Amino acid sequence: MPTTTTGIGGHQRAYRGEKDEWLTPPEVIRALGTFDLDPCAPVIRPWDMALAHFTTEDDGLAKRWAGRIWLNPPYGPETGKWLKRLADHGDGIALTFARTETVMFFDQVWDRADALFFLRGRLHFYHSDGTRAQHNSGAPSVLVAYGRENADCLLASSLDGKFVRLKEVKHYE
Repeated sequence: MPTTTTGIGGHQRAYRGEKDEWLTPPEVIRALGTFDLDPCAPVIRPWDMALAHFTTEDDGLAKRWAGRIWLNPPYGPETGKWLKRLADHGDGIALTFARTETVMFFDQVWDRADALFFLRGRLHFYHSDGTRAQHNSGAPSVLVAYGRENADCLLASSLDGKFVRLKEVKHYE
């Protein structure tokens, strides 16, 4: 997958205050299908991640969410609030760092998500002008599915990585 590398550097500088908005690589969005809402959309974006968007100007965390959600939340101390909101909503996919040992991951992912997709390598996010960041994200990323349909979408995607189902699929007769 052309958006990943194992090099050094990353957009973790954003957490230290350099920048708040990073765009999801467009091929990740394309591989996952159509989303109804992106509550964390950049104000300026060269491509849409969903049919509807909330930006920092709208305070997407406080707005009503509907439909299938795409969530690339602000990384840092607020990430857990966004993942909790998506877990409570129950229909969507989040992209976050694979910090599997954190309290946030245990509370909002391990105990609540339907499936995970660990992306191979490290993503290169994009700037709001549509150019790819020079450095990779600085940490491994994971897609987190809430809802069985979203888990199935991760499994069927063309993305390079490893799929892990967290909730047993029930077979009905």
